[in-house]
Amino acid sequence: MVKNYYNTNIMTVRFSIGAKLVILISFIVILSLGSITALVSWLVHSDLRISAEENNFETNRRSAMEAEMTLTYVSSHSRVLIKTLADEGVNAKEAIDYFFIENPQILSVFFITTGKPEQIMVNRRFFISREIDVELADSYFDDQRIALGRTVRGETLLLNAAPYFALPVLTLFFPLQEGGAGAVLFSSENLNQNLGFGTNQSYMINSDGDILTHADFSLVRTAINLSEESFIHNIMESPQRSKQDLITSDFKFLQTGNQNNKEPSRQFIAFTRLNTAGAIIITNIEYDKVFEGIAATTRRNIYLTIAVLSISIIFILLFSKTISIPLKKLTVVAHNIEGGTFEMNLKPKGHDEIGVLTNSFQKMCTALHIFGRFTNKEIAIKAMRGEIKPGGFPKHATIFFSDIRGFTAKSENFTKVFGNDASDRIVHWLNDYFTRMVECVEKTNGVVDKFIGDAVMAHWGTAYTAGSPRQDAFNCVKAAVMMRNVLYGMNKERIANDPANPSIQIGCGINTGIVTAGQLGSDMRMEYTVIGDPVNLASRIESLTKPLSADILISEDTWKLINDKFITEEMPSVTVKGKEKPVRIFAVINFTGNSKGPQNIRDVRKMLGLETPEITKVDVNADEKKYKIGES
Repeated sequence: MVKNYYNTNIMTVRFSIGAKLVILISFIVILSLGSITALVSWLVHSDLRISAEENNFETNRRSAMEAEMTLTYVSSHSRVLIKTLADEGVNAKEAIDYFFIENPQILSVFFITTGKPEQIMVNRRFFISREIDVELADSYFDDQRIALGRTVRGETLLLNAAPYFALPVLTLFFPLQEGGAGAVLFSSENLNQNLGFGTNQSYMINSDGDILTHADFSLVRTAINLSEESFIHNIMESPQRSKQDLITSDFKFLQTGNQNNKEPSRQFIAFTRLNTAGAIIITNIEYDKVFEGIAATTRRNIYLTIAVLSISIIFILLFSKTISIPLKKLTVVAHNIEGGTFEMNLKPKGHDEIGVLTNSFQKMCTALHIFGRFTNKEIAIKAMRGEIKPGGFPKHATIFFSDIRGFTAKSENFTKVFGNDASDRIVHWLNDYFTRMVECVEKTNGVVDKFIGDAVMAHWGTAYTAGSPRQDAFNCVKAAVMMRNVLYGMNKERIANDPANPSIQIGCGINTGIVTAGQLGSDMRMEYTVIGDPVNLASRIESLTKPLSADILISEDTWKLINDKFITEEMPSVTVKGKEKPVRIFAVINFTGNSKGPQNIRDVRKMLGLETPEITKVDVNADEKKYKIGES
């Protein structure tokens, strides 16, 4: 029995779809998955492991060869340059320029020899093309005196320079035959990309356990050290040049790039020691991934599935028309509801669970369609999808308030002229106005927060964002200008002195800042809104539009973001209650570069029929005592 909560009728399930699905799905799952699992475990498990180990070891060998070739290349070429510069008959500038043209991946070469001053050659093209200060090379080598001292004593070192330059860069320190030490600073970008390519993840560490190259550059840039990892400790102490093991370790972050991911993971680990500076190439692949995507296993599974389903399809066909077709229709309806479309026309064609569900879907669509007109539909859809989480979150938003000028007097005139019909006529008049204003908000990616009598509150950069606070602020001011133009057109179409459709003038206040956005309310009723000082200031700015005779006023914080996009005029500064410094406000005139329409505040007032105020006689303290007009 299924109870219908929309009326008192009781609908009986005559044919249980649950019984049908239990029998059908149990048969398919037991036969298909049971057979596939048994066959995979019996036939391919051992073969897949052997293949994965061989592939991982071969990948490690190739990665080691590429790394060795790269290190040998930069070392040998740098030694040739150093040897060339030691010849007094060589034109040093030409030799250095030619060297960096032929070796663009090398940033700098440094060397110091006995009895001679140290020398540093810098690839200026590399630094300039990446907008890096050339002097960083000098300061870097100054900071590496300890490494240079070790190199002079005969050590070869390979260090990670990425944290210093914010680029994938390595430094190779090597002793010179004639005495002294040399060093080459070179880009490891190609190594990062090539070693990390494919399912097998390869990376390089030095003798201290520092990650030198990795496909996830953040691990290199933050100078991750793996010396405390037990598997690295075992590699360091192993007498073998290359080896492979199956280990369990909490270093899954090397695969995912998430340094907080310490989830234990079984891994095939292969390593090869390089001949240069004690560097080690490590290649790993997750144990679980070995059994994914293997072509042989996949084909066998497909063949088995086809065989099992071929038998099962005979039974499925008996039920398909009573199950698949209604479910497809309900799936389309569910997707439409998820997308925010609630107007549906569903007719149940049966008395089983699907028939009851279809009838409930139709009633739910009707209820949601009605509900969507009483709340913000887009916000409700986002909350339903889980895109708006409970709680408050800081947002860099732009807040908008608007109010109809002289609404109280207009409302009283409705009552005087139409009597008992006044309420219906006011609502009709306001709804037409709100419809036009909401369109302006939604077209510019804004969210209507609420209607407060004749006032509209909206915000940009909260539930939706155009990508940056600057763009959100632009969209908000754009919406206000659109409202001005829409109202201007509406007023021109109105009949003069029509009591049922009087003209409308509004004042708009806009402010930008960090607000708290979230779902506020009680367990019974909630709404998505914003709170904070920027919201209060936007409301206060809106109330200044009447004494300053301007329809759109924005704060200085908003003006800083959009002043290149709009023609504005600064109004007298305002001292707001609760703020120590006066608040600068600006009147919005028009879009920058738009020769049509108003070009200054006088044109705006003339266009909208606003009187020019005498600022010195304006008393904005008459209502709330919150403002004080300053002199410009």
